[in-house]
Formats: sequence, structure tokens, C-alpha cells
Amino acid sequence: MNRTTEGGPPRPVEERLKALFLAGLDGDSAAYRAFLDALSGHLRAFLRKRLYQMQDDVEDVVQETLLAVHNGRHTYRADQPLTAWVHAVARYKLMDFFRARSRHEALNEPLDDYLEIFESSDGLADDARRDVGKLLDGLPDKQRLPIVHVKLQGLSVAETAELIGLSESAVKIGVHRGLKALAAKIRGAS
Repeated sequence: MNRTTEGGPPRPVEERLKALFLAGLDGDSAAYRAFLDALSGHLRAFLRKRLYQMQDDVEDVVQETLLAVHNGRHTYRADQPLTAWVHAVARYKLMDFFRARSRHEALNEPLDDYLEIFESSDGLADDARRDVGKLLDGLPDKQRLPIVHVKLQGLSVAETAELIGLSESAVKIGVHRGLKALAAKIRGAS
């Protein structure tokens, strides 16, 4: 068989595809159609070797590659081998296919295998609540209650002021001073 020195496709295939492609670029629609037909067969053979366990997906990658070749035809340099350029496009489309497939498989992976992660996170949340509770217990009511109601329960400053019998300014000051005191306690504990 008459092969190129790089071990690529036989020279007649390269020459035929390139001649059809260049004629298509010059406006010969019949030549461009013949190029796409010939390239489809060439790409199927190229991709079947790489997707041998996923033959059902070969045609999708062939179509994606043909579309990319068509859309990028203006980037082809006539002094370069056409099949090398097409194979580079096909390899990129193949990588896109594998990336999408791995994302899809990761999204569809059963969570049963990872239940211990969720079980342990509940314990971590309980531990965090307990630690925050201990820190808050060390604060005076004028600081603790505004933090609990405004920051933890999500009440407004006005609602908190009415609930605990302080002015809105006193609630704001209590939150500020309480958070400052908590930060100091945490820094001291580290």
C-alpha cells in the first residue's frame, strides 16, 4: 500500500480529499459534497478504532467533526496535509465527547456509594451548632439576643428590637459588639 512517510493515510486518499476540498473552497459544490461523503467514511474508520467499545456513538462524533471541519474550513492552510488537519479536529471533538460523557456519568452516578459523606455532615452541623451555642452562652444578653435573632434567625433589626425590648440602635450595637467579642474568643481559642 502506498503510505505517506508519517504512516498516515495512503497518498491517493490524501490527494483525492485535498483536491475535492480545495475545489469545494473554490465554489464547486459537487466537489465539496463528494469531499464530505469521502471524509465521512474516512472519519468513521478513524473514530471506530478510538471508540471501539462505544460504536453507537461513532456517528455522533463523525457528525460533530464534519460540522467543525465545515465551520473551520477557512482556517485550513493549503500547504499542509489535509488529513492531518482533519485528524486534529477529530481528536478535539473526541476529547469533547469524552469530557461530556464523563460529566454525564458523574452526574448520574448513584449517591448510595457516598451516603457516609452525608451522614457525617449532619454530625458536623450538630457539632457546629453546639460550638456556636457555647460561644453565645458566654455573651451578655444585650449581645447574645441580637445575634441570635438577627444573624441566626433572620429577623430584622426592628423586629428584634420590639421582641427583646431594646431600641434599634441598641440592637445594631449589640450585634456589632457581640460579633467582635465572638471573634476575640475564637482567636483566643486557636
